[in-house]
Amino acid sequence: MKSTCLALVVFGAVLGALLLGGCTMGPKYVKPAVPMTPSFKESPPDQFRESKDWKRAEPSQPLPAKWWEAFGDPQLNALEEQVLAGNQDLKVAEAHFREARAMIRFNRAAQFPTITVGASANSIRYSDHRPYFSMNITATGDFTLPFDLSYEIDLWGRIRRTVAAAREETQASTADLATATLSVQAELAFDYFELRSADSQEQLLDDTVTAYTNALQLTKNRFEGGASPKSDVAQAQTQLETTRAQDTDIGVQRAQFEHAIAILLGKPPAAFSLPPAPLDLEPPVIPVGVPSQLLERRPDIAAAERRAAEANEQIGIARVAFFPTVTLGAAAGLEGTSLLNWFSWPSRFWAVGPSLAQTLFDGGRRRASSDIALANYDAVVATYRETTLTAFQQVEDNLAALRVLEREGLQQRGAVAAAQESLQLFTNRYQGGVDNYLQVITAQAATLNNERTAIDILRRRMEASVLLIKALGGGWDVSKMPQRANL
Repeated sequence: MKSTCLALVVFGAVLGALLLGGCTMGPKYVKPAVPMTPSFKESPPDQFRESKDWKRAEPSQPLPAKWWEAFGDPQLNALEEQVLAGNQDLKVAEAHFREARAMIRFNRAAQFPTITVGASANSIRYSDHRPYFSMNITATGDFTLPFDLSYEIDLWGRIRRTVAAAREETQASTADLATATLSVQAELAFDYFELRSADSQEQLLDDTVTAYTNALQLTKNRFEGGASPKSDVAQAQTQLETTRAQDTDIGVQRAQFEHAIAILLGKPPAAFSLPPAPLDLEPPVIPVGVPSQLLERRPDIAAAERRAAEANEQIGIARVAFFPTVTLGAAAGLEGTSLLNWFSWPSRFWAVGPSLAQTLFDGGRRRASSDIALANYDAVVATYRETTLTAFQQVEDNLAALRVLEREGLQQRGAVAAAQESLQLFTNRYQGGVDNYLQVITAQAATLNNERTAIDILRRRMEASVLLIKALGGGWDVSKMPQRANL
């Protein structure tokens, strides 16, 4: 009994020394550097104008969480509130996040011993012709109740790095969920403004059909009075029917965007409809900040950075394979020849001790695994940098689009006013018999084209605003990512 206790004490001391001396193999993670500039090239000087909805961006201040409210459209606000609950893509992203979180618990379980039990009861009849067998015993029983313990001593940090990698993947999955959420919200706003633009086009064409109907009646009256030729009536009729066809065609585009919105909300298209309403909004002023802030605001950049940290952990895991594995094994239980002596004190047995295993030759498999991990890390870092550069490009693209389209919109409003005045002048001259109807037809076409172009420019400005907000990360920042210590 004393020798047993002494062996346990010595073993405990050796185990403690191993645990205290454990280390973590592999490189320490350092956040990869990315190309950076102090400011955005396309940011206009007045980009930080303040309004009631948008404030000047501070270094740690993200955009408002409900950024769509800055557009001032109650219908859009109501739709955005519904999209989180119904969108199926978000449910997929949320399920992947829960899966990643469960993987932390799965890998963390390796930090604890595994204990198994398996009772068995056997009746054994020995052969009478068995060599060296006592003729006095021909049959016996074997009743066992063993408890087995197995525990890998994390001497080189393999298990710790595996758990750390799972935590970093969970953080990346959280950012993936935020990216999916922002993408769905932005897509909803994008489709909504497309639909409202179609409503504006339809209203314009409806009004134009009415105007052209009146113009056709004017040509008929003049023809019947002998003041105009039959060709004027034909031209007016052609113009009217062409415009009616354009008006009808808008219905296809509007229906498609209405159906797209329904799917984003998780509803069948047959169960969803939006009443017509023309687009009469102006883009909000959006605080852009500086490029360095974008690294903290874009969830896809944060996800790529966390996966770089995860890839770094995999390098350490691959390097651990070059070192021996130390495992603590133990077994204890009861074994008897019958139910009568199975649970008696003399039936006890136990065994405990560590084991060490080291691969001496594997044909270069471990070296290849290490090289794979290093190459994967390099690829993930390059992906992180490319994601960052793409984010910069998206911000610059939409800043340039907003700046150019704002100027173009002002110019187009002047073109619309001039076209409308020209149409009125030619109509008056036609009524006075000064010009032929071809001048009116030409002025009508020019006016309609310019008015449709003005609507299209407004649509593009609204969509560029949505895309800029998406490029800036919406209302997200890294503070919303769960901390590793809490996972």
